[in-house]
Amino acid sequence: MNFPENLKYTREHEWMRVEGNEGIIGITGFAQKELGDIVFIDIYTEGETLAAGEKFGAVEAVKTVSDLFMPVGGTVLSVNTRLEIAPETVNKDPYGGGWMIRIQLTNPADLDGLMSAAEYEAFTNE
Repeated sequence: MNFPENLKYTREHEWMRVEGNEGIIGITGFAQKELGDIVFIDIYTEGETLAAGEKFGAVEAVKTVSDLFMPVGGTVLSVNTRLEIAPETVNKDPYGGGWMIRIQLTNPADLDGLMSAAEYEAFTNE
C-alpha cells in the first residue's frame, strides 16, 4: 500500500497536503480500496468554514456511502469539479487527480493532531 510521506492522515482515512496556509484534502488509497468502485462524490460545502471533524461531503461507492470529514478547521476554497464527471478518478489516483477539496487553514496548530505516513500505515495494520 502506498502512503506518501509528504501527506498527513486522519483516523477517518482522509489525507491532507499542506501548501503554505492552504491544504488539499482527499481520501487515502486504503479508503478507496475498502470502499470499492466509487460512483459519486457529493461535496456541498464550498465557501463554508468548518471545524476539524465536521462533515464536508460524502462519497458513494457500489457497496456503501461514506461521509467525508475535515482533517483540520478551514474554509473550503474549491472543490475538484472533475470528480462530478469522473468519480472513479479517486480509485485510479487518490493522491493526485482524485483530490477532493482545497481549504484555507483557520488554525495551523490543528495539523499537530494528524498522523504521519508511518503512523497511518501502522494504524491501517491494526
